[in-house]
Amino acid sequence: MNSHTGAGGHVPLTFGGIPVHQRLTGAVHDLAARVLARLVDQVPVYATLPAEQRTETRRVIEQGIRAFATILRTGQLPSEAELQVLRQSAAKRAEDGMPVEAVISAYHVGAHECLERMAPHATHEDMPQLQAAHMLVLRFLERMTTTVVAGYLAERQAVASDEQSARQAMLTALLDGEDVQGTATRCGIGLPLCYLVVGLAIGPHPDESADGVSSVMAGRRKLRRLRVELDRHVDGAVLTALSGAGGIALIPWRTEEAQLSDRDWTWLGQVVSHMSRVAGVDIVAGVAAAVPEEVGEAAELVEEIRRVAVAAGRPPGVYHLTDVLLEYQLMQPGPARDALARLMRPLADRPELLSTLRTFLDCGLSRQLTAERLQVHPNTVDYRLRRAAEATGLDATSGTDVLRVRAALSAHDACA
Repeated sequence: MNSHTGAGGHVPLTFGGIPVHQRLTGAVHDLAARVLARLVDQVPVYATLPAEQRTETRRVIEQGIRAFATILRTGQLPSEAELQVLRQSAAKRAEDGMPVEAVISAYHVGAHECLERMAPHATHEDMPQLQAAHMLVLRFLERMTTTVVAGYLAERQAVASDEQSARQAMLTALLDGEDVQGTATRCGIGLPLCYLVVGLAIGPHPDESADGVSSVMAGRRKLRRLRVELDRHVDGAVLTALSGAGGIALIPWRTEEAQLSDRDWTWLGQVVSHMSRVAGVDIVAGVAAAVPEEVGEAAELVEEIRRVAVAAGRPPGVYHLTDVLLEYQLMQPGPARDALARLMRPLADRPELLSTLRTFLDCGLSRQLTAERLQVHPNTVDYRLRRAAEATGLDATSGTDVLRVRAALSAHDACA
């Protein structure tokens, strides 16, 4: 046994008669190189590090090996001052955007490499000390993991808070149309060629009204899933202001407004469909495109489109102004709208007749499709259409009245 003692009378561990900490410190540079090589091979993110950051990573590994050697010499885990250095290092890795699991891996790979280097020197008589070394490794990794994660998460929370503040400031500037370029510069957000402006009407999730389930938590989970799904599909900073019932989303886009094609809008429709499926809710969305300086006007338009689509009973999906032109125009206040709305007044207390009329029109005047969608017999559809015609004087089965029936329903919805 080596005669030298460490802090508090601790006798340093020895393998083959030589203190383990001396073996480590004597091979620190070679060990650090081997640890980094294993990280590059086993953890993909390390293979993508630029040369400067790779050099810094190797320096941090060397510090970790020396810290571990000190523990083997003294038997004492790192002090608070030493742990603070580790927290700061983890915070830098978080700032660089390195995944936390990659940061943790460096310590585990380093400890494993140190043991592999030292263990062959242990003799049969050194087995108790080898076991003691393993216990110190476990205690070391436990302390390192909690310290590194704490430092990493603290930095990520600070960065996330800054990013959220910047996004909120940018969203406000775009919607207000004030100092858009200046705000983007201050926030470090690059302005796209245009934004896809999306006004969302979000339906309730069944859990929000389920017995024994917190409606608040269910609502938050719904919104979290919607935001995550939106961010997953978009390459860039999506700006959102969402509540449980809906809101606005600004999607940065790489194409000029005038150059947008059906392919772009099809993609957006698919994203909204994914959001709806993942969150388990119905979504009706009004959409438009605008250059950054005109986002505020586009936001008002998509809100109107969304409102009209919902009021008109349109099914979940994405709607442009051209999709709801008639309803949009008929829902604008005025004497013509009021007169049209009065045509549907006799059906105000007959929701089944109003629903049948809407469905009949949406199904292209097909009584069979209408019956299937409403889950009633085709004869019931005929009966309801006759009753509606008798009450209003408008026959939805007559080509001359179809347009007036559609217009009157839109006006009725607008005045409801």
